[in-house]
Amino acid sequence: MSGDEQDALDALEREASDFVKDAEIDRIRKAFVLDSYAVLDLQPGVPEKDIKIQYRKKSLLIHPDKTKNPAAPDAFDRLKKAQSALMDEKQREYLDGCIADARRLLIREHKYTLDSPELKTEEFKEEWRAKTIHVLLEEEARRRRQAKAKLQEEGRERRKEEEEIEERKRKRDQDKAWEDTRDQRIGSWRDFQKGHKKDGDKKTKKMKVLG
Repeated sequence: MSGDEQDALDALEREASDFVKDAEIDRIRKAFVLDSYAVLDLQPGVPEKDIKIQYRKKSLLIHPDKTKNPAAPDAFDRLKKAQSALMDEKQREYLDGCIADARRLLIREHKYTLDSPELKTEEFKEEWRAKTIHVLLEEEARRRRQAKAKLQEEGRERRKEEEEIEERKRKRDQDKAWEDTRDQRIGSWRDFQKGHKKDGDKKTKKMKVLG
């Protein structure tokens, strides 16, 4: 094989490789972000070792250092987040629960049984994926409402605490002001008492003269 023929084959291989990388980057970015299984192109319930193998394979394929595709960093970030979510026990249990809920809802809506042949069809699988997205969106909306309500409640508690602190400060300032003017009040009272006593003496003397 001549050098030109080898160069042509290498160019075709690179082109094919770039096409595969671009297609995978596009797939990841179009996958429903709340479904980590979809992002990694895995079926729910796969063992942990399969998650690790799939992530390594996909990450090597689309790594920003391995392709010139400008969307590679975004796709790589989504892939990494999906892998982290599935490796987290609580997050994975939550996702598995939502997927199972979607299946149960479809079975109830269609009045299927667990043995219904329809459950094995591609049509049901497509409907199941769509229902899973619906359930995940509803759950995410509910979680955000709860988080917002929690923040609002924390805000009310914080304002109440700040008002109580301000009220205690006002009372301390009032007590201090009252204490600071104590000598002045005592002096004023003594002056008043002295003046009152002098007036009393004058009246007594006048009464004696008149008598």
